[in-house]
Amino acid sequence: MYDRIINVTVLPRRVGEYLMPTEGIVVSVRMHPLAIVRQLLLILAGLVVAILLTSVHGLTTLIRDIVWILFLALAAWQGWKVLGWWFRYFVITENRMMLVEGIIDKSVGMMPLQKVTDMRLEQSVTGRVFGYAEFVVESAGQEQALSSVTFLPYPTALYQEVLRLSFPSDSPPPEPPPAEPPELAGPAGPPGPGGASPWPGPPPATGPHRRDDPGF
Repeated sequence: MYDRIINVTVLPRRVGEYLMPTEGIVVSVRMHPLAIVRQLLLILAGLVVAILLTSVHGLTTLIRDIVWILFLALAAWQGWKVLGWWFRYFVITENRMMLVEGIIDKSVGMMPLQKVTDMRLEQSVTGRVFGYAEFVVESAGQEQALSSVTFLPYPTALYQEVLRLSFPSDSPPPEPPPAEPPELAGPAGPPGPGGASPWPGPPPATGPHRRDDPGF
């Protein structure tokens, strides 16, 4: 259930329109659900307070209506933030990183991978327990449209993915060492003490005996 909410397999059209026709998407995710826990708790707390206040005897209908109107205003305010979390995407393509957010007013932050000079993950104890971190990016420019991303899920995997795309390995993989040539045969002659020829190199050249050769 968690992976289905966080992983975005098919990006909506509102995000796809900011991609180049030949640009491939490597990964796209929503922020960690812990980013909206505060909003959900405020809605729940407002509901509890509204129920307790309206259950008091002696309250007029007008006061009860005001309490529920205030609760609905709180729920709408925080619910809008929850909806904004749903439409907030962190996208990594072959060429850049993007942070797309906004329901009506859109905001698109972008950082080319070639300009990334430094990256770091800032992960608190709570982030280690629940699996999120803050992603801080620095580039060669003075101002960055995408400098940090909070509540980033799968922090280690995404960090490694950005490193792989930012610093590709252009060198080919090392070739295996060449096989050693087979041992050359010894000279044709009487074997040494162990039955093997003592000559370590190639056999000497043979030819016709000279007349002054003692063995002739």
